[in-house]
Amino acid sequence: MSKTDTDNSREQEDLGAAGSQLSTAPQEEPAGLPGLGVIGWVRWFWRQLTSMRVALLLLLLLSLGAIPGSLIPQAGADASKVEDFRAAHTTLAPVYDRLGLFHVYSSVWFSAIYILLFVSLIGCIVPRTWQFVGQLRGRPPAAPKRLTRLPAYTTWRTEADPEQVREAALALLKKRRFRAHVAGDAVAAEKGYLRELGNLIFHVALIVLLVAFASGQLYKSDGTKLMVEGDGFANALPMYDDFKSGSLFRTDDLVPFSFDLKDFRGTYEVSGPNKGTPRTYEAKIRYSEGAYGGEKPTTVKVNEPLKIGDSKVYLVSHGYAPVITVRDGKGRVVYHDAVPLLPLDGNVSSQGVVKVMDGYRDAGGKKEQLGFQAFFVPTFDGRSGTMLSQFPALLNPLLAVNAYHGDLGVDAGNPQSVYQLDKSHMKEFKDSRGNLLKKLLKPGDTLTLPNGAGSITFDKDIKEWAGFEIVQEPGGGWALAGAVAAIFGLAGSLFIQRRRVWVRAVRGADGVTVVEMAGLGRSESAKVPEELGDLAGRLYDRAPGAPDTGAGSDAGPAESPDPQAVPAEGAEK
Repeated sequence: MSKTDTDNSREQEDLGAAGSQLSTAPQEEPAGLPGLGVIGWVRWFWRQLTSMRVALLLLLLLSLGAIPGSLIPQAGADASKVEDFRAAHTTLAPVYDRLGLFHVYSSVWFSAIYILLFVSLIGCIVPRTWQFVGQLRGRPPAAPKRLTRLPAYTTWRTEADPEQVREAALALLKKRRFRAHVAGDAVAAEKGYLRELGNLIFHVALIVLLVAFASGQLYKSDGTKLMVEGDGFANALPMYDDFKSGSLFRTDDLVPFSFDLKDFRGTYEVSGPNKGTPRTYEAKIRYSEGAYGGEKPTTVKVNEPLKIGDSKVYLVSHGYAPVITVRDGKGRVVYHDAVPLLPLDGNVSSQGVVKVMDGYRDAGGKKEQLGFQAFFVPTFDGRSGTMLSQFPALLNPLLAVNAYHGDLGVDAGNPQSVYQLDKSHMKEFKDSRGNLLKKLLKPGDTLTLPNGAGSITFDKDIKEWAGFEIVQEPGGGWALAGAVAAIFGLAGSLFIQRRRVWVRAVRGADGVTVVEMAGLGRSESAKVPEELGDLAGRLYDRAPGAPDTGAGSDAGPAESPDPQAVPAEGAEK
């Protein structure tokens, strides 16, 4: 090997030491098969798993895996939609079952991606954290032998002593918040550690998000409750209309509280193209925390839930509950209650059923059950020619009912919807023409059943109901904190640059001090030369250039340094 090749090799090693540990990223190793033996294969697999490319690939797979969970009905969210999908797609449904697409987030393949990403992030963060701590405890490396090979470089001559130049450079760099120290004949300084800190914060935040997501799925609960004005609710499992939870959730984890719905108010646009659009939905409630907490009034609005511990009470739906009174043939009240009806359109045209299960006897004294199908419109307009509401508010309410008698099927023990009427064992009440008995009722009107069977009255009192969703997600706060930390960490890693500056001051052969300044960044950027130029200008003010004795007696001092005016040796021109 020639002497020139040896010198170049030493210079490359010298520059490599100067640029070492500018980040906590692991050194890339050439791809190849691992050594023989189990340990070699395990080490190779671990390095691949904790590499950045594999972490990004797993993150991409996790995002792609969440797509079918958003597009395909999930059994944990809505089992009825899953059954409807099975009935409509008899060919695809078995395939989806084998692939676990009806329960994506608890499937084996999604869990495998999730766990591998979790392990990959931890395996990447732990060594980088220790390396970063070591960098903070250490000092910037000494200056390379030849600063001219660095991307940003400048030099000048000064009559100041080398010690004075180094002291001035050290004070200047520390004032600019560089970590600096004197190493031999040069000052070594470094800045931008927050870039690596932001990078680590970003990765830690991803782990926090994964943990929060996992805990939210495992320990969450989500239930709904329909409440008529005047009803009460206690946060216990039997009180819910519908309830689903994570696999590790226990009923003891429910936050103890209760509340009563005192009043519901809704306002709507009365004119214009948005006529009938809701303006406000407000549910006035009184709630208490714990078993013996005092009652407190509050108002729950759309997107403004009531927060109690880890639980949130959302207002999600609204409708009307006409008060119905049913009497038998002797005039005794056998049913009196507000009946919630389900909306069918934006103007709250609603339908439901009234079931009289106990206490009724027909004209002959025989025990029987009654069923009424009800259709309600809050604003009826006879000119429209249809039984559809023209406005969602109670401007001209009308109730259409038809009547049945017999066996409702509730005593058989089979579950049935409170909003549907099983007419398989019911008989129609007939009018005088032999048709199904039905009538349009205004508030206060009564439909008399034939043959002394009794009557049904649409009372003047019309209540409203509100649907609440009670959600308990213990990882919500951690997820928000992780997301915020990830944003700030990513911003720091993108906009902060790690860079190093060296200032060498040595006495030349003619006794004049030669000052050299050079800068090196983790990546090519115009910021390093600009910053070096600014630092060089300020140091030049403290150690001005010496007169150029070779230019004649009238020669002035050397010009202020420009880091971009002196190209790196060997650089392309």
